[in-house]
Amino acid sequence: MRYKTKKIDEIHNFMKILTNKFNTKHDTAPFNTIAIEDFAPAIAEGIKITRSEIDSIVNNPENPTFENTIEALEYAGSTLDRITSIFFNLNSAETNDEMQKIAQEVSPSLTELGNDITLNKILFERIKTVYDQKDSLALTTEQVTLLDKKFKGFSRNGALLAEDKKERLREIDTQLAKLKLTFGENVLAETNNYELHLTNESDLKGLPEDTIETARSLAKSKGKEGWIFTLDYPSYSPFVTYADNRELRKEITIAYGKKAFHNNEFDNQENVKKIVSLRHERAILLGYESHAHFVLEERMAQNPDKVKSFLNDLLLKAKPASEREFTQLTAFAKKMDGIDQLEKWDGAYYSEKLKQELFNLDDEKLKPYFELQKVQAGAFEIANRLFGLTFTEVFDIDKYHEDVHTFEVTDEKGDLVAVFYSDYFPRKGKRNGAWMTSYKSQFVKESKQERPHVSIVCNFTKPTETKPSLLTFNEVTTLFHEFGHALHGMLANTTYPSLSGTSVYWDFVELPSQVMENWCYEPEALALFAKHYETGEVIPQEYVDKIKESASFLEGMATLRQLSFGLLDMEYHGKPVTVESVKEFEKRAFENTALYPDVAENCMSVSFSHIFQGGYSSGYYSYKWAEVLDADAFAYFQENGLFDKEVAKKFKDNVLSQGGTDHPMTLYKKFRGQEPKPEALLKRAGLL
Repeated sequence: MRYKTKKIDEIHNFMKILTNKFNTKHDTAPFNTIAIEDFAPAIAEGIKITRSEIDSIVNNPENPTFENTIEALEYAGSTLDRITSIFFNLNSAETNDEMQKIAQEVSPSLTELGNDITLNKILFERIKTVYDQKDSLALTTEQVTLLDKKFKGFSRNGALLAEDKKERLREIDTQLAKLKLTFGENVLAETNNYELHLTNESDLKGLPEDTIETARSLAKSKGKEGWIFTLDYPSYSPFVTYADNRELRKEITIAYGKKAFHNNEFDNQENVKKIVSLRHERAILLGYESHAHFVLEERMAQNPDKVKSFLNDLLLKAKPASEREFTQLTAFAKKMDGIDQLEKWDGAYYSEKLKQELFNLDDEKLKPYFELQKVQAGAFEIANRLFGLTFTEVFDIDKYHEDVHTFEVTDEKGDLVAVFYSDYFPRKGKRNGAWMTSYKSQFVKESKQERPHVSIVCNFTKPTETKPSLLTFNEVTTLFHEFGHALHGMLANTTYPSLSGTSVYWDFVELPSQVMENWCYEPEALALFAKHYETGEVIPQEYVDKIKESASFLEGMATLRQLSFGLLDMEYHGKPVTVESVKEFEKRAFENTALYPDVAENCMSVSFSHIFQGGYSSGYYSYKWAEVLDADAFAYFQENGLFDKEVAKKFKDNVLSQGGTDHPMTLYKKFRGQEPKPEALLKRAGLL
């Protein structure tokens, strides 16, 4: 993507390009011709087009029908959706100050448009007319789902409110949109603003050579001597896992936990308070008891009580195991280094040392077998064996950064299934973490099949002057996780874009991603890609055995950590609350799950982007919820064979291709023949 300034007539011409079908291969985003200043006018034009499309529906003199109202509404705004998907994806993966400024400027206009549509009385009356007739209409299952979704999208979001309450809803939505953007910008700024600059070689004791080399390269790129470590995960994680210097581990751990908790311009405490308050006010305005009641009405879990019961039931099973593990870890640290009290900056370090002692296995032994390109090729091969997909790298599709790679994905007939983008390395304009996203949805319009453009974005260690990118085993499972999401998007085969791919209930969306992680533990799958980057030797069987053996190592503590995040989410959103102090509120929420002493300088909530920036508010529990589904689903594969075509076809036909066209449990039972049983998860986690 280009950052040069354009003349007014160039912007006007490109605005036309952005608001029409792209003249590119497979209709892919024309990144090479986009300049930042193109976006604001293109979004404004997209809003104008959308309003015209809505007006056409509202002013249609014919009686409302499924086709002239529901289907017309489904495709209205498609031009704008395409532009904003490109813009906001770039704002996460390749942003800068100018893009963030544009995001803040266009956000109120987009929110206003959304409210104008949802609160349009005549439009809702047309939708309701069709909805009231649905039993007499000959609709497919997908059409019934779409009709229900459109009706609820309006009725649940203010269409039935009095005018004064509609106005307040508009104000709330505008404020929330801006607050979420600011929250994310602050976390990114705080991540970028910190560096641990070391010049004494003795401070590097314990660190792997490739971690040291990466830190040296970063320092060199900044014109500094020595080594620089940052809060980017590929830098932060190995430092806290391997650095022998406890004081330096403490320094960087506190810095990581202190992001957006500095009482400076990037502090998120007030943003958290405002977001929580506004979400509850919005829910109550719409007739719900809390934000979680509003959200969970459209989830498999249905209500906060069911979520809390699910989390607390797992807590009951995990807590004794986690406490035993913590006692074991504490005793190990005491024996090894005389540590009386384990602190948060000790956890990863002594866990790794204990793992090495128990299993004679550590990531430094494994990493040479997990070269990034080979791991990706392994994921591609597994997708080929399961679903008949072929990934071919191409070089004539625009990219937004040189690190991005582009692929054509085809089926067994050679037909295009999807365009796939991979973006694996950290950089200044990219937020932390890993995610899958889409630049174009799959759908069918006027009998033409439109195939999706899907991307996965990660933050793995970059290649150095002497080594390719080598992944930790955790990074291997991360790649497979996001690739599972990508398969959900790529294999979509629905009519309507709002029901396509990952457009499913949030507590179902993690099933395809988490189930893919299971192949990383299987010898038959590892033999496809776990090969030494220098010798080509397949990973030794003893390492494979140890990977499987150690899969549930400290699983009780890991489960407790995940449950603590889900319970914190429900504390914020499960009932109307007034948050006086974000730190104290968080401490109370963590009381029943805390193992390590609290760190006064740290606060997790202010960088909890999943629930305060992303879409996981009242939904963080879904990671554990989906683990029940994925353990049960993978058990089905294990019963029949890791690459069993019949089971894979059932999974593809009933889960991956169906998107949100039917209720998730209905789709799951069509695949599995039964509802999921939690025993598979508890057995896998060693908690039975």
